[in-house]
Amino acid sequence: MMTSKKHFALAVVASGIWMNISEFVRNELVLKHYWVDGFKKIGLTFPSAPVNGAVWVLWVFMFVTFLTWLITQFDVVKSAIIAWMFGFVLLWIAMWNMGILPKGILYWAIPWSFIEVYAAAFMSRRILYKNA
Repeated sequence: MMTSKKHFALAVVASGIWMNISEFVRNELVLKHYWVDGFKKIGLTFPSAPVNGAVWVLWVFMFVTFLTWLITQFDVVKSAIIAWMFGFVLLWIAMWNMGILPKGILYWAIPWSFIEVYAAAFMSRRILYKNA
């Protein structure tokens, strides 16, 4: 039988893998043109070097660690809402404030990211309390 620390680590790894795949599909395969065009309009090149991807992978694992901790405090819905607001909404506000949030991207990003976070929260909950 796994310890609670092992359950927590497994929940972080599993939900982190899920979110990284979802983020890659959303930002590299579906919405990349928004990012490239948006950055071009403000005279910048969209940062897509491998090191940039590695930083986002780290961001996701930090995010799901927070989300998994929230699951130990609240239910799935509350945890997903809190994490989504502090992770994504604040990120978009900061990007908008810096002038680098591409117009039109939020139509896709808002529902996709919330579903992504909710699924990660649900996954973490199932793993954390599998044998409880």
